Amino acid sequence: MLKRSVFLLGTAMSVAVALPVMAQETATAEDQAVEMIDVTGDTVLATVNGDDITMAHAIMVRASLPEQFQSLPDDVLLPGIVEQLVQQAVLGQAMGELSNRAEIRLENQRRELAANDKVEALIASAVTDEALQAAYEKVYADAEPTKEFNASHILVETEEKAKELIAQLEGGADFAELAKENSTGPSGPNGGELGWFGPGMMVKPFEDAVMTMNDGGISGPIQTQFGWHVVKLNESRMAGAPPLDDVRAELAAQIENDAVEQALNTLLEAATIDRIALEGIDPSKLRDMTLLDN
Repeated sequence: MLKRSVFLLGTAMSVAVALPVMAQETATAEDQAVEMIDVTGDTVLATVNGDDITMAHAIMVRASLPEQFQSLPDDVLLPGIVEQLVQQAVLGQAMGELSNRAEIRLENQRRELAANDKVEALIASAVTDEALQAAYEKVYADAEPTKEFNASHILVETEEKAKELIAQLEGGADFAELAKENSTGPSGPNGGELGWFGPGMMVKPFEDAVMTMNDGGISGPIQTQFGWHVVKLNESRMAGAPPLDDVRAELAAQIENDAVEQALNTLLEAATIDRIALEGIDPSKLRDMTLLDN
């Protein structure tokens, strides 16, 4: 079902697109010279029976436009949005008092908006350079170096095929070319390259084999649940704590979550909250829309 706001906006956009054409048919050269005004959020764009529609109202509509309107130019959007707000105003005024459903929806929306504003404020103040550095040191200060591996593999269905490929490699065949021609795994087209990985990132038989290999070595056939692998260890290294910049986003997300959780717990502890026992409520009533008509 088409949302009412989208329907109104679509109608308003049709009006807005037609307005420039109508203006061109009636305006003289002198009429087209329009003096630009200094706009603020309080600038009144229209008044409907005494109710002002301001630039701030239009900006908020623009920020939440459906995707199909996002690419329209601003000179089309502005009159279209104003027309939508005018339509909403006259319809809302004709309605008079809000229905019980609308009042309840408005209460929920106000709570949601207020909660989102609080969360955004907490996040904005929580993620600082000092907080990031402290979080980094907490997580990685005692991080011990671990061995990481860069390997390639060829995945085939049978042990016999794996042994055949190993024989070709021992005869001087190129590993990457064999992988492209024979591997059934997703890395085959890329020459079998798996990139860098550390302990616990590969299935155990694969990891166990790599752990015993020397750089540049080729493994014997390794069986996993995916099939039979021929593995080449391209390179290995000892890796310590990653640079701060590499984990900045991860640490920032954790700082944000911690800040919001801490603030929420503090507010919950300070609040007076009375709950009834939900066991006495029929859960199916959650779907009974007629309860909104009281």
